[in-house]
Amino acid sequence: MQYLNDAFVRFFNFLHGSVVSVIPNQNLSYGIAIILMTIIIRIIILPLGIKQLRSSFAMNELQPEVKKLQEKYKKDPQRAQKEMMKLYKERGASPFSGCLPLLIQWPLLLALYYVFNNLSGINGVSFLWVKDLAKTDMFLAIISGITTYLSGMILMPSTGEQAKQSKMMNIGMSVFMVYMSMRFKSALVLYWVVSNLIQIAQTIVIKKIETSKKTKTIKA
Repeated sequence: MQYLNDAFVRFFNFLHGSVVSVIPNQNLSYGIAIILMTIIIRIIILPLGIKQLRSSFAMNELQPEVKKLQEKYKKDPQRAQKEMMKLYKERGASPFSGCLPLLIQWPLLLALYYVFNNLSGINGVSFLWVKDLAKTDMFLAIISGITTYLSGMILMPSTGEQAKQSKMMNIGMSVFMVYMSMRFKSALVLYWVVSNLIQIAQTIVIKKIETSKKTKTIKA
């Protein structure tokens, strides 16, 4: 883990140095370097993200069939579970797909937490409305919660018991991120907000592509 943390620090310093050579203003260069680092990380994990999104969409589409299986085998929960897992496998869906983004993000967050805690250069550096990237910012923390909620909301099923559970989990996660963001340095929260915005855009684009494919298949 220490090797990964040190690698992130070296990479960020290299990235910031490259930005400074073009934009000498420290108040701009650090913020832009954080945004660029977020974009690069999102590009690296893009294939995994696309796979997760497609699995989530498949899960949402399967909810009516899952409900039928639950009704059919309501007296035999084990058989119902077996049939549902078989259905998921056939359609390329995974009941754990919604957890994947968080599983990917947390190790990165921990590494970046280390990065920004070991960068003395961000002390006193402002970016946009944030007065100091090395301190907390209430408004940025609220934006963190809002973008976390929106990112999860797009993936939620529209109806059924799972939709209610997903909504409650999404609200809980969003509140938790506001709470944590009020304790993290603004540099790290900025990363999280930009990452959420990219995730939202990515979800919308992939959703449109998958919907278009499905429409063409139906017409064919």
